[in-house]
Amino acid sequence: MGIPIEIVALVVSRRHAFEGRPQDGPRPDPEPVARTEIELRAELGIVGDRYYAQKIHKNAAVTLIDAASLDEVVRVLDLPEPLDPHLARRNIALRGYPIDELAAHRAADGTRVGGRRFAVDSGAGSVVFQANRPANPCAWMDAVLAPGAMRALRGHGGIRATPLTSGVLRLGPAELTLLD
Repeated sequence: MGIPIEIVALVVSRRHAFEGRPQDGPRPDPEPVARTEIELRAELGIVGDRYYAQKIHKNAAVTLIDAASLDEVVRVLDLPEPLDPHLARRNIALRGYPIDELAAHRAADGTRVGGRRFAVDSGAGSVVFQANRPANPCAWMDAVLAPGAMRALRGHGGIRATPLTSGVLRLGPAELTLLD
């Protein structure tokens, strides 16, 4: 039985907006990046995204973030309004599960703990993912979210994952299932 979650934002971008210096601001997107649904292909990533079928990004083809992490940035920085999850540029923003816990990490004794496998189903069938490393926040978070956001997101910037099965994910109610 899965854990009820909500997919609150989906982002697909054909090009990288965070190039150059953060103080100069992101490059404008040639087209809107917000989507209502995304198509994922096993081992390749999100159709239409800049990292799709890029061998060098195979283990980071899809990024996910817990929207609660962005809520925490608002709280810590005492911001007047919620943050737009699209600005974090993670492909999938979800609410209802601490997604950072699934990333590969080092145990207290120094041994490497691999990322977990999990599935997300928004009604069109499950898409299975392999969680890989954390998606660590960078200085761009201070530029696009709020000054101090990079520090506030440390340890909670989301994860990088590989889709192991193909499928479609849509905004709205979904279910997350831990597979190992």
